[in-house]
Amino acid sequence: MDFLKELGIKEKNYGASTGIEWVKTTDQGEINVVSPVDGKHIASVYQASEQDYERIVARSYEAFRTWRMVPAPKRGEIVRQIGVELRRYKDALGMLVSYEMGKSLQEGKGEVQEMIDICDFAVGQSRQLYGYTMVSERERHRMYDQYHPLGVVGTISAFNFPVAVWSWNAMIAAICGDTNLWKPSSKVPLSAVAVQNILANVIKANDLPEGLFSMIIGRGATVGEKLLNDKRIPLVSITASTEVGRHGAQVVAKRFGRTILELGGNNAIILTPNADFKMALPAIVFGAVGTAGQRCTSTRRLIVHESIYDKVKEVLVKAYGGLKIGNPLDEKNHVGPLIDKGAVGAFKKALVRVEEEGGKVLYGGKVLEGSGYESGCYVVPAIVEAKNHYEIVQEETFAPILYLIRYSGEVSEAIELHNGVVQGLSSAIFTQNILEAEEFLSAEGSDCGIANVNIGTSGAEIGGAFGGEKETGGGRESGSDAWKTYMRRQTNTINYGRKLPLAQGIKFEIE
Repeated sequence: MDFLKELGIKEKNYGASTGIEWVKTTDQGEINVVSPVDGKHIASVYQASEQDYERIVARSYEAFRTWRMVPAPKRGEIVRQIGVELRRYKDALGMLVSYEMGKSLQEGKGEVQEMIDICDFAVGQSRQLYGYTMVSERERHRMYDQYHPLGVVGTISAFNFPVAVWSWNAMIAAICGDTNLWKPSSKVPLSAVAVQNILANVIKANDLPEGLFSMIIGRGATVGEKLLNDKRIPLVSITASTEVGRHGAQVVAKRFGRTILELGGNNAIILTPNADFKMALPAIVFGAVGTAGQRCTSTRRLIVHESIYDKVKEVLVKAYGGLKIGNPLDEKNHVGPLIDKGAVGAFKKALVRVEEEGGKVLYGGKVLEGSGYESGCYVVPAIVEAKNHYEIVQEETFAPILYLIRYSGEVSEAIELHNGVVQGLSSAIFTQNILEAEEFLSAEGSDCGIANVNIGTSGAEIGGAFGGEKETGGGRESGSDAWKTYMRRQTNTINYGRKLPLAQGIKFEIE
């Protein structure tokens, strides 16, 4: 395939890179990458060893010692060049993301565009790493706070966004003066290899230190655990399941490291009687079936007022009947495959469980077979009547299942249902009533990190801080002031007088 050649993907690829040099270990096992699109072998990646990890981290730490003293706007210039390089490879990288992960080609290219956008954002941010000046209670004293580079930032990313989540962390960390060590998902390693190849162009052209952007692909039980336990890595960003994130947070906390946690979501849209359902429909359907329901912001629950429930159910079933399921590289199709057969198994199991608890499958749930579906990873997205308290509804199933949940009273009842799960990532309400909208956004409203009015739960812009509450982990990445997480804060006081007054009026005199 031409896009593989353009991105420097070979039949066999190494799994550890300093940004310039590939570490040529071949005795730790090999990941055979098979596309969920057609079930065909794409290429393979050699897993890295623990010794490779030590070498990579040492280079990354040494690079930090140099990079932290480069003025932030000059760091921003490097990030600008990375954005330019990503523009050159947008089509090829977008194609690889789609083919390796299974998301639609539009979404694959959109993910690369997200990388480009965060580069542009970070360039501007490199001139705004601001602190604050505060008034001192002491005469001839000035107080201010400032932010310094933190160190080596570890980024552990998930399969559903093979490249974008890395960029949220790496580009912001870079302008903050940090270096980045990336451990991508072993389900989509080729996209990470391709990004390293693209970065190498900028690193070599600017004679940048080896280890500025490094990557390691290896077993979680070895390489992954070393990263979590490594005191040389003060911050680890983890995008994963709640279970994985809980373990990672505990390990990092034991050594007093920091974490950014982007974990599970169980996102809901509330439809009130005052909703513009014509506007809401595409948001609901895309939120539920986009990326085959494998976004952390995918719409899992639709909470509908009983007065419009039957109409909504009828229109949704009709809309799902018009979905085109097939090869995501064909832009006429709406829904591509799940990542692998394990995900298909989880999809089927969830539907069995919800029926056992009293739910009713209204549409979909079938695994597709035959021509065009040879990989065994294609399913028909499901609509299920359910109740919020069902155990399976309380969990996050990473698949295209939309639970319809009825409410009968005021919007406060819908909000209570909405908040009645352990996850707290993204949320939305559709209403033309300003009182309902404001209640949803108030302190007694949505308990999620993202709360939207008259737009869906998925498709967050990079300009806002991304992340959620409760078992979603509380982390924030990307825009707004998320940059502060990648830096250490320091409060400074300067005495420019001839005396030494103490705070709080304390007197301490010596002869």
